[in-house]
Amino acid sequence: MLVRIPTPLRSYTAGEKVVDAQGATVDAVLGDLDRQFPGLRFRVVDEQGRLRTHMKVFVAQESVRDLDTPLDGLEEITLMQALSGG
Repeated sequence: MLVRIPTPLRSYTAGEKVVDAQGATVDAVLGDLDRQFPGLRFRVVDEQGRLRTHMKVFVAQESVRDLDTPLDGLEEITLMQALSGG
């Protein structure tokens, strides 16, 4: 399935905006992404295995917080990272 990568995390994907990953759940897709692009999962998921507060995951344009959300392999996943500044 296609995974859209936010600009701040593209250094992990060699600049790629969209990558392919496999998995039956959001967590499994993040694991596959980390296998392909080491370190990426840690930027999305904290040490307790929870989605970081500044990260959002959209599955087929629906926001999800549960990493155990099942996938059928046809969805498009979008990772979004909140940015702050001032």
